[in-house]
Order: sequence, then structure tokens, then C-alpha cells
Amino acid sequence: MELKSINGIKIDPKIFTFKFGCNCKGECCHYGVYADYDEYKKIISLKDQIIPLMDETQSKNIDDWFEEPQEDSDFPSGIAVGTEIINGKCTFLDKDGLCVLQRLANNHNLHKWEYKPIYCILFPLTVYENTLTIDDEHIDRLETCNNNLNNQTTIFEHCQEELRHFFGEEGFNELLKIREELFNTTGVLKNGA
Repeated sequence: MELKSINGIKIDPKIFTFKFGCNCKGECCHYGVYADYDEYKKIISLKDQIIPLMDETQSKNIDDWFEEPQEDSDFPSGIAVGTEIINGKCTFLDKDGLCVLQRLANNHNLHKWEYKPIYCILFPLTVYENTLTIDDEHIDRLETCNNNLNNQTTIFEHCQEELRHFFGEEGFNELLKIREELFNTTGVLKNGA
């Protein structure tokens, strides 16, 4: 089956069927996240506003915040930069499990994800080899994500706000059409899809 795409990103049909639930405690942030090089530059440019929001469990030395950049074609710039792990969590996660990048956006009365890397926003989804898919490898190592076998909600249903942010409203509407083309009303893959 050839995968449908939106804005050049292929769509893995599993996002419409994979059951998911989260009792979020920020555990997914313990491993850090990859940022596009342009997102990295934006975050570094905000260092003087970020540092005062950090607590004693975080490093206020910007040289500690990121790993070395590396080539990665899944990122718009072609370069990914990982956040460092400090005290067992992403450098931007405070002791209460809250992201200082999101807090900064809130302080500026901007969208809550204005400063966050897109891969952070998308989790439990990810873009891998130019395909929007499930980050099941990361999900599998977490205790608070998807640990309830009675989950009835799909990742698609759970992440609609994130998907709207990623694709925009027009792209999200295309995603809805893809789901309608692939699945019947009971969520079963249509014949020949």
C-alpha cells in the first residue's frame, strides 16, 4: 500500500488505530529531545529569558544545554541537535516536570508551544524517514505512557491538538480525509486501501 502524504510527509496508517493513553508526569522528557538546528538557534537566542525560569536542578550554563549537532534528513534544516540530560531529565524540564520553554511562551502570552521543538510537541508521534508514525520505541521505555491496556483512544484522537499544530488546519483536514479513505466507520481498514 502506498502511503498518503501531507506537505511531503507520508502518513503511517497506524496512527489511526494504535491505542494510546497517558498519565503525564513529564517522563517522556527524561530522555531529552532532538531539535532542528533552527529551533536550537531560536532557543539559544532566548537564553537570557530562559535562565531566570530555571530551578536548582537545571544548568544555567548554556554550554550544557545541547549535544553536538548532527546531520539528519528528517529535520527541515538537515541538522538535529539533541537536548542534554541533566539530573536524569531534559535540560529544560524543571523539578516539577514542567518545561521552561513552554512557561516562557506562556509568560509572553504566545502559543504554549512557540519555543518548543516540534519533536517534543509531537510525542508520542514522530517523523521518521519522512513518515509521520508512532514513536513506539520511546513509548515502550516509559512507565506512565500507554501503561493502561484498556485504552480506547487512538494516538490520532489523543494528539489532535498536536497534529493541528504540526500540519495547520488545512493539513489536519487532509489528515481527516486520509482517515476516511482508509478506514470504515468502525475503524477497520477498508478493502484495497
